Order: sequence, then C-alpha cells, then structure tokens
Amino acid sequence: MATIISTLKGALGAAVLFGVYFSLVTLISGWNFALSQFFSYWYYIVGLAFGFGVQIGLYSYLRCLVLGNNISRKPLAVSGATSTVAMVSCCAHYLVNILPIIGIAGFLSVVGQYQIELFWLGLVSNAAGIVYIGGKLKKFINEKRN
Repeated sequence: MATIISTLKGALGAAVLFGVYFSLVTLISGWNFALSQFFSYWYYIVGLAFGFGVQIGLYSYLRCLVLGNNISRKPLAVSGATSTVAMVSCCAHYLVNILPIIGIAGFLSVVGQYQIELFWLGLVSNAAGIVYIGGKLKKFINEKRN
C-alpha cells in the first residue's frame, strides 16, 4: 500500500511541476508560446518533472517506512525549487518585455541567456536528490533487516 501511495504522490509532484511550468509560461507569453517552448525543450522539462516526481515518491515511501522519525526535507525542497526555476528559465527572458519598470529586467535577461545551463543544474540537482534519498532508503532497509 505504501508503494502505491508513494507512486501516486510522485506522479502528483511531477504533474504539479508541469502545471507550474505551463501556468507561468502561459501567463507570461501565451499558450502557443508555452507549447512551442515545451516542444523545443521537452527532454529537459520531462526529465526535470520526472526526477522531481521520483524524489517525492522515494521520500514518501521512506517516510511511510520510518513513520515518525525526523527526516530532513531540505534536499527535496532545494531540488524542487531548482527544478522549477530551471523549467521556468526557458521563457524567463520574455519577462523582460512585461517588467521593464521593475529593476529585475537585467537579471531576467541573464537567466534567459543561461537557460540550458539552468536545465542542467536542475537535472543534476534532481539526480543528487534521488541518490541522497535512495541512500537513506537503502540504509533504513538494511538496518531493519539486521
């Protein structure tokens, strides 16, 4: 039962990340642009969402096993934030068009120029989170056997 619930939570987490991506990009530049960007960078976006979903699933499963022990959520939170920023970065440079009055226009231009690097940062962060949570899960299972 814990496996099914954890899998569903992971799928929901991935779906939420897709929702954040499509909502923000559509809000900034419209639905057609959001689809265009998704099809241009789908392998990064799907990878980020999938990796984040896997982390949530692993974390949820570990939490169900431990039930009550204090496990840090920081790696999951950091990885989730990095994944979201990386996904949104593919269109962040278009925010410059609608936010010229606010002093962050230059920052957003820089973010837009490094979108591929941010995608990779998000993917590496996802992988690190999966390895970290997977290691904790393996350690817990090994301790339970002994």
